[in-house]
Amino acid sequence: MPGRTARDSAVSPTASQRVAEHLRQSILRGALAPGTRIMQEEIAASLQASRLPVREALRILEAEGLVVLKANSGAWVSKLDMAECEGVYKMRERLEPLALVESIPNLTGADVVKLEEIQNEIERTTDADVFLGLDRELHLATYVGCPIEQLTTTVQRFWNTTQHYRRAFARIIDDAGWKIIYCEHHLIINAIKRADTADAERYLAGHIRRTRKTLATHPELFPPHPS
Repeated sequence: MPGRTARDSAVSPTASQRVAEHLRQSILRGALAPGTRIMQEEIAASLQASRLPVREALRILEAEGLVVLKANSGAWVSKLDMAECEGVYKMRERLEPLALVESIPNLTGADVVKLEEIQNEIERTTDADVFLGLDRELHLATYVGCPIEQLTTTVQRFWNTTQHYRRAFARIIDDAGWKIIYCEHHLIINAIKRADTADAERYLAGHIRRTRKTLATHPELFPPHPS
């Protein structure tokens, strides 16, 4: 790849961030499915941008785990097979409880109130996509007090790479499953409120593990994608 030029360095961060946000939301909402090729020319034309900020945006999304850049092939929405997804969930079971333990001492009463408000919204919605957004907001909000930036960055990357499979999971949950999710959320929030890191760690690990085990019983959620 040729070196960066003076023109490259003059690219507006706003332009690349705008393109990145557009693509990010398209991927997280499921409009761009795992394994989909991202055509840079089409994105540039649709957003009335040059190809340079599109390339910069794709590098941003690659760092976030949402996109894979392949030499001589282009950009693709990240995808996982069943074994890869299970591996990511196993890592989440270890890393997210650690992030929560590190976060809890730095969470305020206002933070807890926010968590309770988000959970109330979760219990009011019947829309799986709305649930996905709120569930993500809830869990990531529990980690805002974690001072280890590498850890929180990794956690968010794992959430990005598993978003599609969480969506599939949300669409196969029955009424009993939703009640379990609500109960687990309340247990986690209550442990945070009590500053009980041991309980919070245990409840969160079980919450993530249960999703992993449920996904493992549904291989149809991991269809092969055309190359």
